[in-house]
Formats: sequence, C-alpha cells, structure tokens
Amino acid sequence: MTNIILGTWSWGAGMFGGDSVFGVHTDEQTLKPVFDAAEESGVRTWDTATAYAMGESERILGTFIAGKDRSKFTISTKFTPQLAEMYNNSVETMADASMERMGIDYIDIYWIHNSADVERWTPGLIPLLKSGKVRRVGVSNHDLAQIKRADEILAAAGFRVSAVQNHFSLLYRNSERDGILDYCRQNNIEFWGYMVLEQGALSGKYNAANPLPADSDRGRKYNPILQDLENLTSALTAIGKRHGLTCSQTAVAWALTKGVKPIVGVTKPYHVTEVAQAASVILTSDEVAELDRLADAAGIDARGGWEGRA
Repeated sequence: MTNIILGTWSWGAGMFGGDSVFGVHTDEQTLKPVFDAAEESGVRTWDTATAYAMGESERILGTFIAGKDRSKFTISTKFTPQLAEMYNNSVETMADASMERMGIDYIDIYWIHNSADVERWTPGLIPLLKSGKVRRVGVSNHDLAQIKRADEILAAAGFRVSAVQNHFSLLYRNSERDGILDYCRQNNIEFWGYMVLEQGALSGKYNAANPLPADSDRGRKYNPILQDLENLTSALTAIGKRHGLTCSQTAVAWALTKGVKPIVGVTKPYHVTEVAQAASVILTSDEVAELDRLADAAGIDARGGWEGRA
C-alpha cells in the first residue's frame, strides 16, 4: 500500500520526541503492537529522521525491522542540516549513523530535511546515490525554487529529486497554492504530505472541551484555535459518514484525493488500521471544494516554526 506513509515523529522520548512535541510517552513495548498492525495491514513504508527524538525514533524502528525481510519495507529518513556539526558536517556520515541505528545497509529514500542551504547540502546526496547506500533522494520543507535548484544540482550528476515532503493539510495548503503540487505532477515527482491531521487537531478527537495535552508543543499551538475548527471537523465527520469513514480518515482521504501521499503519525494499532481503510476512498470534487472552503473560512495559518514558505 504505497500511497500511505507511517510517521514516527512521536516515537521515543527526549528532544524533538514524542513527550515534548506530542505529549505522549512511547517506547518499544508500546509501539511494537503498532508495527505488528502495520505488517498485518500491508502498510510497510515508514518515515523517520535523525532529528526525531535525536535518533531514538530510528533506533526503535530498527529493533522492529531486525530479522525481517528488508526488501518488504520502504524506509525513509532524513539529513537535518541543523545537526550536521554532530556528524562532521557530512551528509554521508549522518546517513551512515542512521543506518547503524536501524541496523540496515541501505536507505530507500533519503531527504534533506529542510532548505537551510541548498547549495551546500544537496551535493552530499550524490555519493550516497552512487554508492547504493541510498536508493532515492528527496527534499523536505523546500519551496518551488529550491526544489528546482536541488533537481538541477542532482541532474548534473545524472540523478534527480524523486520526491518532495512538505507540510500539507486542510489548514496548510501552501504547496498547492505555490505550484509545488502541479510541478511534482508534471515531473513525475512524488509529493509526501506530513501533518495531514495537524498533530490530531483535525482528528475529531479534540475540541475546546477536550483539548490536546496542555504541556505539549502541539497543545500550546492548537488548543487556542480548536473552537475555530468546529465547522471544519463537523464537515469532515459528515462527509466521512457518506463513505463509512471517521473524521480523521476523511482528512486523510482528502489528501489522497489531492494526489498527496499522506504521512500519518501512528502510536496505537487502530491508527494503522484506520489509515489503511481510508486509502481506498476518493472524495468527490464537491466534497473537496466544501472542505477547502471551510478550511479557508477558519482563517488559520498552521505554518510550523521550522518552515519557510514551503
């Protein structure tokens, strides 16, 4: 099931990990049933990053993959420029460290995590492609001009950007408005959208009476605006009922209908089964238009502090 990506940003504790960002506590014991549910559902594309809990997310994922048929999994991880000094300012050194933590000898898709310096870091992907340590490469949190420039740098060596990974949700459609989705379609580049559920704010589970964990980054960001989302989440719920979907499943189906491969964070087995069920549903153009209109009416800019315009 290649159109669904399972996200591990909330896996593991520590800096940029599940406890601080999401207000959840996850470890190998709590996450193993999640991994097992994914195997059973046939969803085997996993997205992680060195920055997620400072490598702990990668390590946990690696313990689950150990002993499995590696060819049945697609593993996606990222080079984060802000952590480069920890790895001798080398894209390859950080990739090697990721592979060691996960116990794998190649990465299916390796990303430049953000556009801190396209000219400096993009060339570092080329030796990884030539050596076979990395099968494909992508760029994350890049705007259209930066995507095109990264592609030019790779093309000079006979490679190209094969995927773009940006924040994309009903509350943040910059990649659509700025022409990135169209560019990807025209150039056979995959578009992976993260935060499709806005860290749970669009799941239908939370509202002003039942807020997100108050001591988490997501609680501080979204709790003040949950009441402004009620019309949108009500519409997601109503449209979902027509298709046998929940509110969160409908938000995932909306992204799929846009041609986006949604990355959905998973910390419980039912997260996996729900997103797998949503993968088979395409919304009508009228339903998509209604959701777009209500999202615009909410007037919320969900840009993350780490993002530029992408």
